[in-house]
Amino acid sequence: MGPAPDPLKSVCVFCGSSEAADPSYLRAASELGRALATAGLRLVYGGGGVGLMGATARGAHEAGGKVLGIIPDFLVGRERALDMVETVVVASMHQRKQMMFENADAFVILPGGIGTLEEVVELLSWRRLDLHAKPVVFYNPDGFWTTLFALFQHTVDSLLTPPEFMDSWTSVDRVEDIIPALRGFAPEKPGAAPAVARVT
Repeated sequence: MGPAPDPLKSVCVFCGSSEAADPSYLRAASELGRALATAGLRLVYGGGGVGLMGATARGAHEAGGKVLGIIPDFLVGRERALDMVETVVVASMHQRKQMMFENADAFVILPGGIGTLEEVVELLSWRRLDLHAKPVVFYNPDGFWTTLFALFQHTVDSLLTPPEFMDSWTSVDRVEDIIPALRGFAPEKPGAAPAVARVT
């Protein structure tokens, strides 16, 4: 009997659309796009051609990967939708997020601003409500998301969120650890045997 089929086929990436983003974040986004393509994983993203969003999509497309962009009609011009990839234009932000969720088996969170935060909080709230159990991985370069994690912990310490909520995601510091983390593997430490992370 052969190996079980890989349940991971499409990965949704939430990230910033600012063109002023740190160049290292833009490089990481492009690298992630290429890694997804190389792994045979379809990228599902917000449909724009700007910032980390555009860098991820171009990286995946240029490496021969499948890409699905989903963008509301009022952002087509502002976020410069990419015509080189499959793009679906929807009527609202709510429809965009719902369609991204439905088309993804897992989620990656790259650095982003208030829009990314809004997507992340809804995604994790749905996890908290047991509406899904899809893997969520944060790319956390130089502790970008650490303050957010501390806020989440504060809500736990204040008895407003159950402690198990803190197991709802995995955080990695290197782009090359993102896909293994989606599949349930902890980042390898130099000289150490690979360990399995709990991804619920």
